[in-house]
Amino acid sequence: MLAPSRRHLAAALAACLVALPSLASAQTPIVLDGPIPDGTARYFAVPFTVPEGIREIEVRHDDQSEMNILDWGLADPTRFRGWGGGNTEAAVVSVEAASRSYVPGAIPAGTWSLLIGQAKVIERPARYHVEIFLRPTPTLSPQPERRPYAHAPALSTGPRWYAGDFHVHSRESGDASPTLDEVATFARSRGLDFVELSEHNTVSELDLVGAAQARHPALLFVPGIEVTTYSGHANAIGATRWVDFRVGSADPMVTVDAITAAAASQGAIFSINHPVLNLGDACIGCSWSLREPAGSVGAVELQNGQYSVTGALFYARSVRFWEAYLARGEHVAPIGGSDDHRAGEDRGSLASPIGGPTTMVYATELSVPAILAGVRAGRTVVKLQGPDDPMVELRAGDAAMIGDTVRARRVTLRATVTHGMGATLSFVRNGEATDPVTVGADPFTAMLEVDAPPGAADDRWRCELAVNDRPRVVTGHVWIAATGVAPSPDAGVAVNPTTTSDGCGCRSAPSPGGAGLGALLTAMAAALTRRRGVRRNSPPTR
Repeated sequence: MLAPSRRHLAAALAACLVALPSLASAQTPIVLDGPIPDGTARYFAVPFTVPEGIREIEVRHDDQSEMNILDWGLADPTRFRGWGGGNTEAAVVSVEAASRSYVPGAIPAGTWSLLIGQAKVIERPARYHVEIFLRPTPTLSPQPERRPYAHAPALSTGPRWYAGDFHVHSRESGDASPTLDEVATFARSRGLDFVELSEHNTVSELDLVGAAQARHPALLFVPGIEVTTYSGHANAIGATRWVDFRVGSADPMVTVDAITAAAASQGAIFSINHPVLNLGDACIGCSWSLREPAGSVGAVELQNGQYSVTGALFYARSVRFWEAYLARGEHVAPIGGSDDHRAGEDRGSLASPIGGPTTMVYATELSVPAILAGVRAGRTVVKLQGPDDPMVELRAGDAAMIGDTVRARRVTLRATVTHGMGATLSFVRNGEATDPVTVGADPFTAMLEVDAPPGAADDRWRCELAVNDRPRVVTGHVWIAATGVAPSPDAGVAVNPTTTSDGCGCRSAPSPGGAGLGALLTAMAAALTRRRGVRRNSPPTR
């Protein structure tokens, strides 16, 4: 038998020998160096093996070029674990915590995959360099505030118009910086009722929402994902599960049909973001060039970011993009989103603070299901500049409102404008505007009597309010069902102006035939340096 001191020494030595493999895996990284594949595939995966007993993984990556931009993500043997995009920070996942953009949880043994996207590769030959640290003991502190996402109870009850922003990023997006608390505080300072969290290709924010929602009971967090591809961006409004976005990947083969189906399968609304924002490498993949299945789009972002900066450049063309869906008979809601990445902190000329634009949604209550139902029903009004813009409500007949289809031979449209003195109001039929009328009272009501269209195609009517000759508010549509009777060869548009009593702030709108909405502005914003989804310089860690 060994003496006690020697016995203890031997036991300690044996323990050290047993621990050596773990210590080595913790301290010595797996180094992966390789070429960026040539060819048309925009995404590829690099596998690595994780042994039993690992509780934390750190991935440090480098695109080895000042000219090229690579995007980075991570998947374990069975599921997606996060997407940092062009964020140059290391990615860390452990059992009870994760770095931003990534999802904590069990670290299963087996083959993991480093996911790499070729955002911009112009310098060839191109290479990547990766160092992966496998640790049996986590370095990240536990994050007890994380808990499984569940919709919050209604924050407010009763049907009314709720003000929100359908395109907001927190620091869980690789190119954004604000915490959920900062997002909520700024949104409430602007009078908003809700924001949709549209993180780039990740759902890592969801298990942080419950605690943040409890701290901010007056602002509803609506879940979502900005599906950020190299051929266009779209929001899956209401999504709570990851959507594989890798269009252009050879393995797996991801299509836009699969993306829209994945969004629909979880009850999310597929909304196309900044569809005509074509700025080349200044905003990689920002304009929409994919061909999604008919009927899969539920909304279009008519205005993205600060209207005073981008409105003249993109709004008219965004409306034309939206109208193309409507002309095919699809009922697609108009929405707006700030695309805020800084919770209003950046007030520069190119900033896009939360609430600019603001989308009004008529909902039965302030809850996620009710807001989604309102958008799905088409009950939206977009205040292009922000929450302080005037409000326009459009009704048809006795009870129909925006989003409804009316079946009647003759219908009276009624538009009510509040806080819009001096603005001009137009009714818009099938994309063609009436002559504008000046808003001369507050509130102000304009009425237009219209006949149902002959034939098989329904008419669609909306309103647009202009301030200083620039559009400021756009409503969703009321549809007037077609009669099913073929039109006579010389039939015109049946629109009859009505008269109203004095002293009510009401006025009739003339029939269609006036000037259009103004010349299209097609100059590109070459000076717009804010890039969506890809950043060479990461925002500060918080």
